[in-house]
Amino acid sequence: MGYLYTSESVSEGHPDKVADQISDAILDNLLAYDPNSKVACETLVTTGQVVLAGEVKSEAYIDLQEIARKTIRRIGYTKSEYQFDADSCGVFCAIHEQSGDINQGVERKDIEEQGAGDQGMMFGYATTETPAYIPLALYLSHQILMELAEIRREGKVMTYLRPDAKSQVTVEYNENGTPKRIHTIVVSTQHDEFVPTTNGDIEAADKKMRETIEKDVKNILIPRVLDKIGDDKIRALFNPDITYYVNPTGRFVIGGPHGDTGLTGRKIIVDTYGGKSGHGGGAFSGKDPSKVDRSAAYAARHIAKNLVAAGVSDELLVQVSYAIGIAKPLSIFVNTFGKKKVNFTDAEIAEKVGQIFDMRPYAIEQRLKLRNPIYEETAAYGHMGREPKITVKPFENRYAGNKKIEVELFTWEKLDYVDRVKEAFGIEH
Repeated sequence: MGYLYTSESVSEGHPDKVADQISDAILDNLLAYDPNSKVACETLVTTGQVVLAGEVKSEAYIDLQEIARKTIRRIGYTKSEYQFDADSCGVFCAIHEQSGDINQGVERKDIEEQGAGDQGMMFGYATTETPAYIPLALYLSHQILMELAEIRREGKVMTYLRPDAKSQVTVEYNENGTPKRIHTIVVSTQHDEFVPTTNGDIEAADKKMRETIEKDVKNILIPRVLDKIGDDKIRALFNPDITYYVNPTGRFVIGGPHGDTGLTGRKIIVDTYGGKSGHGGGAFSGKDPSKVDRSAAYAARHIAKNLVAAGVSDELLVQVSYAIGIAKPLSIFVNTFGKKKVNFTDAEIAEKVGQIFDMRPYAIEQRLKLRNPIYEETAAYGHMGREPKITVKPFENRYAGNKKIEVELFTWEKLDYVDRVKEAFGIEH
């Protein structure tokens, strides 16, 4: 019997994602001027206000207020009518130094034996459903919102768009667990009040705005999303019978941090696999890579993606666990969901994973180049399923001077271990 599965995404202007991006922008600026910075930065955003809190141990000195404002400006909150804009919002800082008790468990004389920054379990997942090796519903939800943001920035069509938005996609699967069609698409986007109220008839104006937005989503947004999806199998899943819910409340003028308080780390399922995988509960944004909540989750994704790409299984989950202050993981677990293509048990696959990949925190940092300022780009539209690339990032610092740093983004998405995996499992090249 077939089934339906749903995942959601939120835009860069969603209040929780505004908070994530500010936290990661602060992390990047600290790493740019001191790669050994230890950072756990939390952000709260609400009407006209940003609150920064957390723990930092760093030799760098940065302008936290200006970094927050620059991030908010980039996202698009630049008008006073939003009740939250880059130039007039208050920025309150309550960041203090990292606990020495935690730090002594992380730093070691032998840097290769650096301890884990916390206990916990982290998950990595990959599937052949999409070219990005992430679940289809999540992949499409991200694509919809990335394209919506592109349309907003171009300012040529759908000129009423504001930064806050959400999407949700439901996929119908057949009895074999293969995507059959796109069942439902939900898009809610914040917008200007672009239809004037006549004779006090607010409902009529709201209805006209919603009808315009729905028409534009169907006739402008979705065709542009399809144009950018290169996979013909995915494109074929779109059909005339898709159910659309566009701004189903009928009105979405009040939004962003004015409409809903945002906090760092409240979109961990959007950040990872859309619910189609386990999650250890730890958020990513604002944390330097000594925090295994982040670095080990990236490493587990790197493992899962390379194993699936190598042909070990069509779907694969990796769990790794740590104790604070201990370098080696306590356990590595693998689940192939009955879809493995090699003559090994899941336990044997897990054992080989431990032989191929060094999962000590320092080794993960080095393998994935995680001590570089690469994190602000991860803080919207998912940390997984993104395109690895090399770019030059500029940083401005009135205290330490400006600089440009060449970095490699999304290193955990690279398929650089496929050949080693094939050799280890006896898969023909």
